[in-house]
Amino acid sequence: MADQKHIVDDKITLREVVLRFKYWTGYFVGKWKTLLLVGLVGLALGAIASILKKPVYHAETTFVLEESDMSGLGQMSGLASLVGVNIGSLGSSSGLFQGDNIMELYRSDNMLGKTLLSDFDENQLLIDRYISFNELESKWKRKVDLSGMDFSIPRENFSVSQDSVVKEIAKLIREKQLSVEKPNRKLTIIQVNVSSKDEAFAKVLNETLVEKVNSFYFETKTKKTAENLLILQSQADSVRKILDESLLAFASSTDRVPNPNPLLQAATVDARKRQVDVQASTAVYTEIVKNLEIAKVNHRNNSPLIQIIDTPRFPLKRTEIKLLKGMVFGAVILGLFALLYLYFSELYRLHIEEKQG
Repeated sequence: MADQKHIVDDKITLREVVLRFKYWTGYFVGKWKTLLLVGLVGLALGAIASILKKPVYHAETTFVLEESDMSGLGQMSGLASLVGVNIGSLGSSSGLFQGDNIMELYRSDNMLGKTLLSDFDENQLLIDRYISFNELESKWKRKVDLSGMDFSIPRENFSVSQDSVVKEIAKLIREKQLSVEKPNRKLTIIQVNVSSKDEAFAKVLNETLVEKVNSFYFETKTKKTAENLLILQSQADSVRKILDESLLAFASSTDRVPNPNPLLQAATVDARKRQVDVQASTAVYTEIVKNLEIAKVNHRNNSPLIQIIDTPRFPLKRTEIKLLKGMVFGAVILGLFALLYLYFSELYRLHIEEKQG
């Protein structure tokens, strides 16, 4: 019975809730001077933060990437096989860059390094601009001497320290300033966003990175078919040259014996040999030309379509802490900390009084 009574007494009634609410309300109202002072300090700190905090600019490029569709080449392969042409090797598409892999190219050290070593303007590289406005010379002076580094020399002549600086800056950009994503996973639209406190740097970096990555992607995606096309074109030119020489030799042989005696066959042997050479060269040239035309179609079909939709333009989109917003946030945040401090301080005092009582 005693245990049951103790459980009932421990239950919080509505009256106790109302009394506690009145107590804490009166307590906080009694501390209005302290809360007002804290609010004013929060307003001041928020205003200072909004003034000192530099705006961040966002350079954004949006483009459509359409992968090649090689399904039509299968039908062409069936038709070509009827005339004795094998285009199985021509129709194979490399799986090196499929799906979202181009997005990883934007984050790679290779692409970011090449971009940083590109021109910002006539007198400065992008990496030099980044070092300048981020004041890295003073921030990294204990680790590396950036003032004595020349990033305009060829990359193969870089020192270990120069390579380390390029990789470190590329890592900072990849982790804090670069965003590559698909706004909608069902679409083939890719969005590349570069954020920076330097508006001009954000725009140039975004444009240069998009140009270099998309060019590298296009060249690599079509490299196999382009090489095959060059080989077939070289073979076609060589066989055509041989065919022309065979035709000239056949004509010369025929001119030497314009009216051969039908009873003397030896006089026509050389002309017949030249005629066989012409026929063989013609057959080979015909097959190579067929394969060459198919290779051209394959190369066109294998070329991805990259269509730019939006490019960064001045003025860039910017995010910043506005003065009024900063003051309100400063007052609210500092006010909440003050309320928590007063609350726990009063709880501690009440707990000590209960123990002493």
